[in-house]
Amino acid sequence: MPNKNKTTKQSIEIPAPVIYLGKAIQMVSKKMAAFYAGNLFVTPINFKIPKREIPMLANSTITMEFIPELNKTVAIYQYGTGTKKALLSHGWCGRGTQLFKIADTLLLEGYTTISFDAPAHGKSPGRKTNMKEFIAVIQYLEQKYGPFEIAIGHSLGGMAILNAFKGKNTLKKIVTIGSGNIIDDIIKTFIKQLQLKPEIGGIMKKRVEKQINVTINDFSTYLAAKEIIIPVLVIHDEHDHDVAVSAAKHIHEHLVQGELYITQHLGHRKILGDAKVIEKIMTFIKK
Repeated sequence: MPNKNKTTKQSIEIPAPVIYLGKAIQMVSKKMAAFYAGNLFVTPINFKIPKREIPMLANSTITMEFIPELNKTVAIYQYGTGTKKALLSHGWCGRGTQLFKIADTLLLEGYTTISFDAPAHGKSPGRKTNMKEFIAVIQYLEQKYGPFEIAIGHSLGGMAILNAFKGKNTLKKIVTIGSGNIIDDIIKTFIKQLQLKPEIGGIMKKRVEKQINVTINDFSTYLAAKEIIIPVLVIHDEHDHDVAVSAAKHIHEHLVQGELYITQHLGHRKILGDAKVIEKIMTFIKK
């Protein structure tokens, strides 16, 4: 019988050749290594959609919409015909159908869900993107399809939702699942995964900030949490190998009306389809 206490590791593995190349470049030049890492940091892996998401894909109205602020086109999914509206946001390397089990349950509760493929994800064209663009897409959707009653985001999607709606009072509730927190920590983890020297992260950070013309730590989730006055449910797994559970606890500490729900042995992605997690979300929404 399988060991129920064994955590399923679901991290996106960086291919060995990518790591070897980065280490070789680092031996030649730290600046070149930072350039290499910076490009990887804003270039998502576009995975093939799994069979389990096909029903949501097949039953959604999909439109390709131009986002003026970004000068980019993204795929928008409208799923269901309910009178209430919910916004769903996937994370890095995800897609608009990734939260399909949550979406299916919301449909039974009378919601229509609006989700999207972020730039360079899923059906949306491009090769590179960043959280600033996730936020811009979410704000576009709020203007065109809102107001939404609830917003649910996974990983980077949760970070983007809190940043997109900070200081606003248009939503009734927000749910984040496995969301990251401090951008510096995310960069340090990424550099560690690439097996590069820590100082490469600092050089890379400056380069990325110059590219997108922002101070990226300003997007740290705990800072956005301070400006969210509506109830927020923060969900995270104790054994998440992609994002440490300490991120959720820190975000929760800075929320005005926060609720923290910690799971066990679900990891970073399996958590999205867990029946108890979905039940918790629905209970929170109905309060």
